[in-house]
Amino acid sequence: MTGRKPGHDTVRLLSVEAESRLFLRLRATLAWETIRSMFRDSRLRLTLVVLLSSMFWGSLYGLFVEAFAFLDDLHADVISLLFNAFFSSLMMMLVFSTGILAYGGMYCSPEARLLLTLPARAEIIHAHKFKEALWFSSWGFVLLGSPMLAAYGVVRHSAWPYFLLMLPFMIAFVVIPAAIGSMCCILLVAWLPRLRLHALSVSAIAVCVAAVWVGWSTCSQIQLDTMSAAWFERTFARLAVTEQKFLPSWWLSSGLIEAARTDRDGRMSAGGLSEAVKFLSLLVANAMVLQLFAGWLARLAYRRGYSQLCGEVPARRRRRQGWFDRFLGAAGFAAGRPLRLLLVKDLRLFRRDISQWSQFVIFFGLLGLYFLNLRSFGYNNVYASMIGFLNLAVVGLILSTFTTRFVYPMISLEGRRFWILRLLPVHRDQIVWSKFIFSFAGGLLPCCSLVLLSDSMLGIPWRLVAQHELCCVILCMGLSGIAVGLGARMPELRESSPAKISSGFGGTLSLVISSLFIMIVVILAAAPTHLFLVANTLGPGFVAPSGMLAWAGGPWGTAVSLTLIVAVGLLATFVPLYLGLRAFRVLEA
Repeated sequence: MTGRKPGHDTVRLLSVEAESRLFLRLRATLAWETIRSMFRDSRLRLTLVVLLSSMFWGSLYGLFVEAFAFLDDLHADVISLLFNAFFSSLMMMLVFSTGILAYGGMYCSPEARLLLTLPARAEIIHAHKFKEALWFSSWGFVLLGSPMLAAYGVVRHSAWPYFLLMLPFMIAFVVIPAAIGSMCCILLVAWLPRLRLHALSVSAIAVCVAAVWVGWSTCSQIQLDTMSAAWFERTFARLAVTEQKFLPSWWLSSGLIEAARTDRDGRMSAGGLSEAVKFLSLLVANAMVLQLFAGWLARLAYRRGYSQLCGEVPARRRRRQGWFDRFLGAAGFAAGRPLRLLLVKDLRLFRRDISQWSQFVIFFGLLGLYFLNLRSFGYNNVYASMIGFLNLAVVGLILSTFTTRFVYPMISLEGRRFWILRLLPVHRDQIVWSKFIFSFAGGLLPCCSLVLLSDSMLGIPWRLVAQHELCCVILCMGLSGIAVGLGARMPELRESSPAKISSGFGGTLSLVISSLFIMIVVILAAAPTHLFLVANTLGPGFVAPSGMLAWAGGPWGTAVSLTLIVAVGLLATFVPLYLGLRAFRVLEA
């Protein structure tokens, strides 16, 4: 050690550029291994995702082509408003979704805990997790936005530069709300440690009030002038609030409209191309500036917020339980107390996991906002009935995604604690039944409420409302039985990631069976009603066919339909549960 200069043995940190390249290699390696594992272990799920996404994209493209062909004559007045309203709504959704994903990735994941123990800069760790949150939050925007923009370019006979600029516009746009969401997450964790719950509560109340106000203003319109000139004027006046020049959504819509402009020869106009490039440069510049600001904020507050979050000791919560937890634990007979305590445990885990209840609230909240606006349009009986059954299918499909993503892995997530459960005076059947009751009761109230809201907005008769509610109960019961039963039949006790568990073969099978179950229930419920309505619309020259259709759609046809629905629901509920219980009783962990 003699002769060495002071500080010769000190460790030299990597430069910012070298550290960024190292994390970029890490992200590329993780992405490559994920793709390899998907092709090796999840080929069925990958095939289904690609096939269903292609069908979804093609269906949206066809619908948007027809819509833009209808609105082509009103291009100057309507398209700009529709683009601004669409992109501004998605911008707000991206802010919330990216903030939620950033919170889970930066503060709750084991990878972030490991990275914070390394001599790595906080802004580089933030950039690493930000890319992950950006990808998971923006792929849906690309899937929804690309068919609409492609259809618009085809209808407008745009030149090839429009289609070339379409993807850069979308990528530059999504970075802006994603950066805003990640910065809000950092600020909320770092500087509002004690007011975090109050801030979330105030935000939720503000969102609910805004949604109720929008729904009330929509429902209070006069129904006689629907689709008239006055109705269009009021609709355009409400949408005009999104046409603010300081919003990134306005930059995106204006740039795309300019890029789609063509001259008389069908070629892209030089002025339109120049304006489109200017708007794209504006989006790129703001996205880069916001990323730099987010990195500076992460360097200032990320480690501080993580330390405060880990240092919080909820002593008051340990001493006192919530009133609902106490009520649920004490209600009923002593023989069912272990089952009720397991329900309390699952309920607490659900409340503490922001990634679960936030997505639940956002998706069902947006669906409720859509249902509130159904009264803005006038429908006849046939269309109202068809839309009601489609809304029932949408509610079921959203619930199936949640049961597959969050309920199916619940049995597998008990793997590391399974030895504790074996020591408790709890029968294994009670563990499975607690998951089923938790899923069924948790999905019943919001789903039935949304279906009731949809039917009331559409003005559907109470006979159909009761039928829809029964179908909703059957869907909640069947989807819960499928997810819990298959989760107990094919558990992955050594896996700790719910996303990996739900993306495996068992999760894919659960999603496929759930989708088929929803299709069967909705078709069985809709067939008699549709046949009855078609029979009423036939003229006098179709007496014999209309009589047969009326019989099929009458009380006897409805009774047969409901009987089949109940039978299918019972099979979908208890067959997977029976298989899961039988396998779970002899499981060795």
